[in-house]
Amino acid sequence: MNLARLIRPELIRLEMHTTMPPEPEEPFDRDRFLWSVKEAVIGELVELLELSGRIGNSNKLRNDLINREKKASTGLSDGIAVPHVRTREAREFVMAFARSTPGIAFDCQDGKPAHIFFAMVSPPYDDTQYLRIYKRLAEAVTYQGIAHTLLAAEDEGEVLRALKQI
Repeated sequence: MNLARLIRPELIRLEMHTTMPPEPEEPFDRDRFLWSVKEAVIGELVELLELSGRIGNSNKLRNDLINREKKASTGLSDGIAVPHVRTREAREFVMAFARSTPGIAFDCQDGKPAHIFFAMVSPPYDDTQYLRIYKRLAEAVTYQGIAHTLLAAEDEGEVLRALKQI
């Protein structure tokens, strides 16, 4: 499967604007702090998805992604997170890529920060394509070691070439 055909260069962000803020020194609710970071990441990913022109209400999409994340973390391992949701706010399948060189806490399975984010949204009726792409993407980043290539990519073209291998 060639995932490069599902993503356009304008939906690729080589360095996210969202960064991991330092933890406050005074006593604080760590879970609430980490959720605020996750919400900021999701907000930035929604902005990126909006560039596709295939998104309805971005606020509702943001809420749908956050509610999906509350059910179970979409942080995989090896620095990969795949926030995804089936929603009425997606007119068709849309995927975006974003990277954070320093990494952002995103409740990944291995407890490490996420560096690579694939955001995926799809209409509720589009289960087959959505699940097939999610499965293939998760396998590729886990077993094919594609994450190193994506971390080293210097431009959108290199990201697209790496995605062609998936």
